[in-house]
Amino acid sequence: MQSAVPELAHTHTRPIHWVATATAVAGVVALSSMLQPGSAKAAQPAADRETKPAPAATAPGTTGVAFPVDCGSVRAVVKQKATGDLDGDDRPESVAVVHCDAPMGTPPDGVYVLTRDTRTGQARVVATLVDPKDRLTVTDFAVRSGAVTATLLGYSTADVPSCCPDVKTPAKWQWNGRAFIRSTPAAAHSV
Repeated sequence: MQSAVPELAHTHTRPIHWVATATAVAGVVALSSMLQPGSAKAAQPAADRETKPAPAATAPGTTGVAFPVDCGSVRAVVKQKATGDLDGDDRPESVAVVHCDAPMGTPPDGVYVLTRDTRTGQARVVATLVDPKDRLTVTDFAVRSGAVTATLLGYSTADVPSCCPDVKTPAKWQWNGRAFIRSTPAAAHSV
């Protein structure tokens, strides 16, 4: 049976066809590498040239901060510090666990939230989560997912010596838009 379309010579590939195709492709590649577009000369508006990107927000430091803790003749020391965005404004806050640098015993801790003053840029205390007057020691302290968590070691009565806290309470603080609200994390129990 004979085809209605006659066989054409160029429908059968031969080595010469491959050589011709490779030569043509090499020529196109060589020519395109010689012909490059000029560099962009788009002008930026004058205002854009003066605008500098905003520096990344940094959490406030604790050096030089006057923490609201009465240490008498000894100084207050920052025992632990963690940072994170607690109020969702894309600027990190710092949370510091502070106690008096007592030569003996177990001084109670205070937990303070610091932010950077928008006018002066200085760190300042904006909230007290744990007051040293409550005679608590803070352990397992962290800032995660916009919340402050800690384990608070305390005393069941005033007769329990300061060396040996007998109550262990997990705590979590989260900003609700007006204040830090304390809660007990799920599955937490006192000892």
